[in-house]
Amino acid sequence: MPMDTPPPRGAALSDDDRLLVAHCAALSFPSASGSPPSAASASASFQVHHASRPYPCAAFVFPPTWSAAGWMPSSPDAGGRAPFGDAEVDPALFPSLRSVGSGVPARASAAFVAAFRGLLDGSPLQTEVSKAVAEEKRVVFTGHSSGGSIATLAAIWFLENCTRRGSVNQAQPFCVTFGAPLVGDNVFNHAVRREGWSQCILHFIMPLDIIPRILLAPLASSREQIQSVLDWLSPHSPNFSPVGNSLVIPEFYETLLRSTLSIASYEACSFMGCTSSILGTLTYFIELSPYRPCGTYLFLTSTDQLIVLTNSDAVLQLLFYCLQLDPQQQLLDAAARSLSAHWEYESIKQSVMQEIGCVDYLRAISSSLLGTQMNGTAIGGLELSKEAMLSLAAAAQWEKQREINQAKIDANCSKIQEALKSLNEYKRTCELHEVSYYDSFKLQREVHDFNSNVRRLELAGFWDEIIEMLRRRELPDAFEGREEWVNLGTSYRRLVEPLDIANYYRHSKNEDTGSYLSKGRPRRYKYTQKWREQSHRIPLGSSLESCFWAMSEELQAEMINGKSFEDLKDRVGKLESDALGWFTSGNLGRDVFLSSSSFVIWWKTLPEQHRSASCIARLVPS
Repeated sequence: MPMDTPPPRGAALSDDDRLLVAHCAALSFPSASGSPPSAASASASFQVHHASRPYPCAAFVFPPTWSAAGWMPSSPDAGGRAPFGDAEVDPALFPSLRSVGSGVPARASAAFVAAFRGLLDGSPLQTEVSKAVAEEKRVVFTGHSSGGSIATLAAIWFLENCTRRGSVNQAQPFCVTFGAPLVGDNVFNHAVRREGWSQCILHFIMPLDIIPRILLAPLASSREQIQSVLDWLSPHSPNFSPVGNSLVIPEFYETLLRSTLSIASYEACSFMGCTSSILGTLTYFIELSPYRPCGTYLFLTSTDQLIVLTNSDAVLQLLFYCLQLDPQQQLLDAAARSLSAHWEYESIKQSVMQEIGCVDYLRAISSSLLGTQMNGTAIGGLELSKEAMLSLAAAAQWEKQREINQAKIDANCSKIQEALKSLNEYKRTCELHEVSYYDSFKLQREVHDFNSNVRRLELAGFWDEIIEMLRRRELPDAFEGREEWVNLGTSYRRLVEPLDIANYYRHSKNEDTGSYLSKGRPRRYKYTQKWREQSHRIPLGSSLESCFWAMSEELQAEMINGKSFEDLKDRVGKLESDALGWFTSGNLGRDVFLSSSSFVIWWKTLPEQHRSASCIARLVPS
């Protein structure tokens, strides 16, 4: 039933974007447009085309693979986990694809990652990309079907390298895929959104296309069925037919429907706030595909409208609800339509250059639900059930709630800053009395020591709440990458963690629990340290300046317990070297080297030969 008012329009594609999308579509479907342009430099695994419109660019085109072997690892030993063929991404290849605070790595298709790594190691891809960058051309990655998944990985690899090399003048790449299967899991999607890369990765999807959903079904038990699907789709196969009638394909289509239903229902229950124990036990009986949408999705409907979605939860729901069978429709017909849809992307070359409408789909659904009792509504050319609309609206509301949660956290920013200001005053007061604030706090002899402990506990409450919300995915994906919170977290960690360490060793918790670093360090400090390391693109674990006192306490305790200086010499030398670097960079206070500092007092008990040659000898008062 059509709406009475037109759906809200999303951000329309710019004229330049339209030209580039049409260019990518022409390159990804060369069979309909003749032979590739003579300017193409070809490789067996990719092609690069140089163009001057809409601006100087180099488009890297990745072809699809029509063999099931290219969609799944040959064995679990090849890096994939049965039954879905996913594996942890290599941090050396994709260092940002992880949850920053928790350190949980993303998982992605082992087969697609292996194919991309093969291109890096065994083709001129890196050379051609470097050449395009040197010529100040915008780098574009594109591909159809599984080629689009490789293009997505290439774009993320490029973004990783550009960011880490500090190439601030290099334009972000433009990635355009057509009917690409999903690549990674929720952590993969979270990382891409956190880094702000989603907007330059565009996935064009036909609502009925089977291929974007294919990894939602178990691969291990469907290898032969998937190969049948690919055979019917492959233009190089004698079985090529967009409307094949093999019985194997409807069977796989039915399996895919069941898998997609399970995943969509599980995720919908999660963001709708379902607390039933059944939800938690579901995954013990049914192993769900880890793959989730990532990037910006543009669904091309039969009315030549682009439904634009950046909400991963909503995209997943739409991938399911678009495949719902009409009561009058036969499974064979539905499977045939889904196969046929995978070769309909060529129409984008023409339609995208017209005044195609971009629909802000979630806003349109929210508007249509207000005051309506309709069983179904056509929005942007898609007929949806009321159940579908409610699931999509819930996904939108969950995203909105996360933004509301962030606003509440932001409102506490001034309280955090005020408490930090108070603790800075405490630190300065201690220094005026020639005492390290660490030692003063550890002794707890003055009123200002007690007041500072109150501030420490107040701040712990604020930050523990933030960390717990991050753990429950109750804050936007971009939160951990926001510069103001990275900086605030760093200031908090450097100023307050020494007080936590002092409290830990004051109560001799190390004797019962173990050292602070291995057993006692709260997550609020681990998270904020990792935020800084990710933001500054520095090695993990390299920003431990706030733990200086814990390292010192640990060395002192080990010497008291009988270890000789010779046993600890290397660790003492490393602490001294780190302390010098942190002090020089302004990340460690001068109070550490006051004559009354417990560190200085202990350091002076070390052998004279060592002290005289130490890199911090000039910082320690005689």
